[in-house]
Amino acid sequence: MAVNTPAPVPVPVPVPAADRARGIALMLGAGVCWSLGGIIVKSLTVADVWAIVFWRAFFMAAFIGVLLAALRGRAALAAVRAVGVPGLIAAACLALQIYCFILALRNTTAANTFVLMSVSPLFAALMGLLFLRERVAWPTWIAITVALAGIVIMFGEGVNGGRWIGNAFALCIPLAYACQILFIRKVRGTAPDLMPTVFLGGLIALTPALFLGGPLAVGPRDLALLALMGCVQLGLGCWLMTLAVRHLTAAEMGLLALTETVLAPFWVWLGVGEAPGAAALTGGILIIAALVLNAGLAMYAEPAEAADPATRAERARRANS
Repeated sequence: MAVNTPAPVPVPVPVPAADRARGIALMLGAGVCWSLGGIIVKSLTVADVWAIVFWRAFFMAAFIGVLLAALRGRAALAAVRAVGVPGLIAAACLALQIYCFILALRNTTAANTFVLMSVSPLFAALMGLLFLRERVAWPTWIAITVALAGIVIMFGEGVNGGRWIGNAFALCIPLAYACQILFIRKVRGTAPDLMPTVFLGGLIALTPALFLGGPLAVGPRDLALLALMGCVQLGLGCWLMTLAVRHLTAAEMGLLALTETVLAPFWVWLGVGEAPGAAALTGGILIIAALVLNAGLAMYAEPAEAADPATRAERARRANS
């Protein structure tokens, strides 16, 4: 996604076919929304990162805030307060990802940005191993190795093409996401409620832009694009994901989220003619193949885990705690 957000872990139990189909449609819709981030940023005439971040975060927070109020009424404020310290840390990590996303797109191609962003699940697995002593399955090790090869290839092209700074910002996004998930799991064991965290992330992101940035005025066209980015690309995308998560397994969601990675460079190529180089394509193919392999093997393993009553009960307890 344009920025990574902590989501509840789906419990791998059988769901009715209609619900699963609904979940797939919702997650594909989320991926399509997220994929619009690249073409919107590349179409802006305003160059000031502070202004872009401020208005994108403002519209995202406004959209999620209205949605929270509409869906939860008087309980909306209590839901925001309930995220606690882990939720605030998650929101701060989300705000960092918002900045890195804009800086990456300003300094490298959309293809590089979205492909490097997509390695978030693999980085999260490594963080879990290093700090929580969680076992990493052998398919994930293979996926990490293949993905790292792709990253090296893409950074090699970036050094020669002057895009290494943008690539570095793009790689900071999955690192921030992994730290976000690590802290939440270490303190609470589960992810906080997604929508209040996204709302707080928007408020945190716009605050330094408001006080440290220059004039934040933008033209009507750019303002409309930034409103589309905040409300639809990020706000609506995250909401669709929260609706999909109850119907799909974690592996299925990870696989369907690659819709963003595949479509984002296509929209940019179609809209502004930006095409990735040969090395970027090679590295990108390796990374996407690694993610598909990891998600595919996880999907194969999940039914066996779900069939075990003890495993199913523990997953359900963790997901609902």
